[in-house]
Amino acid sequence: MAAHPLRWLYLDLNSYFASVEQQLNPALRGKPVAVGPAKMDSGTIIAASYEAKAFGIRTGMKVGEAKRRCPQLLFAGGDHSRYAEYHERILAEVWRHIPVTAVCSIDEVACRLLDNENGRDQAVALARRIKAGIRANVGECLTSSVGIAPSRLLAKIAADMQKPDGLTVLEAHDLPHALLPLPLRDIPGIGAKMEARLASRGITTMRQLLAQDPTAAGSAWGSVVGTRLWYALHGADLPERARQSRSIGHSHVLAPQVRDLETTRQTGRRLLLKAASRLRRAECVTRHLTLHARFESGRSWSATRKLAPTDDSFPLLEALGPLWGQLLRDLGTERVRTIGVSLDDIRPAEGTQLSLFDAPKRPTLQIARAMDALNARFGRNAVTLGPVGQGRVGRIGTRIAFGRIPEAAEFHE
Repeated sequence: MAAHPLRWLYLDLNSYFASVEQQLNPALRGKPVAVGPAKMDSGTIIAASYEAKAFGIRTGMKVGEAKRRCPQLLFAGGDHSRYAEYHERILAEVWRHIPVTAVCSIDEVACRLLDNENGRDQAVALARRIKAGIRANVGECLTSSVGIAPSRLLAKIAADMQKPDGLTVLEAHDLPHALLPLPLRDIPGIGAKMEARLASRGITTMRQLLAQDPTAAGSAWGSVVGTRLWYALHGADLPERARQSRSIGHSHVLAPQVRDLETTRQTGRRLLLKAASRLRRAECVTRHLTLHARFESGRSWSATRKLAPTDDSFPLLEALGPLWGQLLRDLGTERVRTIGVSLDDIRPAEGTQLSLFDAPKRPTLQIARAMDALNARFGRNAVTLGPVGQGRVGRIGTRIAFGRIPEAAEFHE
């Protein structure tokens, strides 16, 4: 057996959000489509179809710029629950062929190959069955690119090598020469800051990075992550390190016409209630509440308040008041563009020692849980703590980030 046999199959859905929209609406197929706020030029594009990408439109681009590049651009989206539904259907289809080892994001999954699946021909045949199954049983617009390699990192890189609808295999004998033409940014985890750090140590190309020894790679990276990455790039299948979520949060970009103080306050309050509901559903408590904002000037701001362990909306709202006051003092003449909250240092509620002085307030937790149940049954805002807010404030729904797939219950909050 080869020193580093094929161990991972990595599946990446192509232009996922835009492809779902094209699947839902046949009139959008074959046309440039963007998912984003069509009427807000200052908003950003969440996803673009490959027809739109041909005009240079990409994720993160401002809506106004996208319209200038492609006047015929069609906008779609808004119901993020459909993306979650298709995600579940895709997972079910993949499971028909191979167990899913890790859900990496809304549009990416990693599957570990068994010994009877890791020959090149068997792995390629498996990948083709999965791709065909998704098109046939989930949607013909939902194409995917698959990477197969000895390590999970290499499989992810391989999936990016041929898009759309690609299938790339990197075997041990392909390394490292198959990676040498790639820019450093093609390695997951290397962004602008890490690229600059590596450059300051004389590493500006993939060839230079791979030529390091493992210890030097770790030193250049600044942590053991660099050493692990070096081994993974050379085909070693290292065990994944366990990760645990330590925070729950939400943020919202305010449209320019609703950046007044009261709308901003209500939006922050609404986001906190959503986060608190998620916290209770996870059966966890938090010890820190952070309010964060980005002003129109681009300046970032945040402040944190320490709490007794809680999952109760009432004390969380009490803690938000002083943080809001601090924001107002620091705001000056600026306006808030993005407002958000984060519940940090979360831990399981079971076994957590609660404050003796918190006991009299526990009935409010029962009220909060009862409200969760009513909203789950009768829909968002069936019952609320305080005013819902007008316009978009009252309609703040769940949005999907690529790295986190909301639970179905969140779409009713």
